[in-house]
Parts: sequence; C-alpha cells; structure tokens
Amino acid sequence: MLVLGIDPGLTRCGVGVISGSPGRAELVEAGVIRTPPTLDTAKRLLLIEAGLEEWITRHHPDVVAVERVFSQHNLMTVVGTAQAAGVAMLVAARHGLSAVQHTPSEVKAAITGSGRADKAQVGLMVSRVLHLDEAPKPADAADAVALAICHAWRGAGADRLADAAQAAAESRTARPAKTASAHQLSVTSPRTSQRPTSWAKVTGARKAPL
Repeated sequence: MLVLGIDPGLTRCGVGVISGSPGRAELVEAGVIRTPPTLDTAKRLLLIEAGLEEWITRHHPDVVAVERVFSQHNLMTVVGTAQAAGVAMLVAARHGLSAVQHTPSEVKAAITGSGRADKAQVGLMVSRVLHLDEAPKPADAADAVALAICHAWRGAGADRLADAAQAAAESRTARPAKTASAHQLSVTSPRTSQRPTSWAKVTGARKAPL
C-alpha cells in the first residue's frame, strides 16, 4: 500500500509517502510545501493545493492520511491548520482517493506504543522503523511520514473490515427474495384440496330414501 501522509499547516505543510503494510514500512519521499506569510490566506491555500496536486500526480498513492485538527490555545493557528487540512481532503477527493484522518495520539501510539510520546520520541521511532540514520527533516515532514506509517499499520486493517462489511451488506441487498416452490405450495395447501376424488365413497354418502 502506498500512503501519502499530510501534516497540515499554512506556513509548512508536511508531506510524506511510504510503501507499507502492518509491521513494515519503506520511505519513498518526504518534504514540505511552504507558503510565505506575506501572502493572504486564499493565495496560500492555493499554493498548498498546487503542491499537493503535484505530490499525488507524481506518486499515485492508494490513500491519503491527514492529521485530525484539534483546538489549541492559538486560535489563528488552529484556523489555518484546519483550512490546510480541508484543502488536503479536497485534493484527495478530486483524485478519487480516500482521505482518512488520524489524531496525534493515534499516530504516537502506532509509532511509539504511547499516545503521550513527544516529537523527539516519534522522530526517533520513525527513523528506526524506516532504517534511516535520522528522521526526515524538517519536523513537519517527519510528522507526515509518521501519519502515513500509522495508517499503513492501523488503518489498513480497519479499511479491510469496512470493505468486508460493505460487501456483505451489498450481497444481502442484491440477494433475490425467496419464492415458494410448487412442492412447497402443495404441502402447505389446505387439506381439503388434497382429498381424493372418491371422497364420497370413502366416507359413505347417504342414500336417497326409497
């Protein structure tokens, strides 16, 4: 599975592509999409969109993993991050790709085994998982790679279960309703319809009086 991880942000949007499956991961490419703070927000989002289009066109990932945005103390930072995440999901949908969101705690737990690990611990484990001398830089790129690994390890199993459940539901919907066969109808018909034609002789019909 080829996964594109995206750590959304207005100034630096981290991106990382890995090839992986549960318990295995290999780095394909990592980097950041930068936008100058001097531009207005709309133009910065346009630059992020163009950058993500380029990454998806170059690598053709199977799925996109985006960090789920949580509120922080700096409201403006949250708004910008959420806007960048929205652009990432829009670009994924345009290419017919699933855009799956993972919380920072989910990513940390998948990579380090603890949902409370700090960035240094996550970076160290990313480098070990990928057999690198050091984690990808800057930190935004490493976070994006960690997102991609998280989905390859944890999200793939959930995707398979969801696909299996959907296939089962579609199978039940498409299955034709059962109709009673001729044999079943004859068995369940009222007994009176099954009596022999010589019923009057068997039961003894009354003779007319002489």
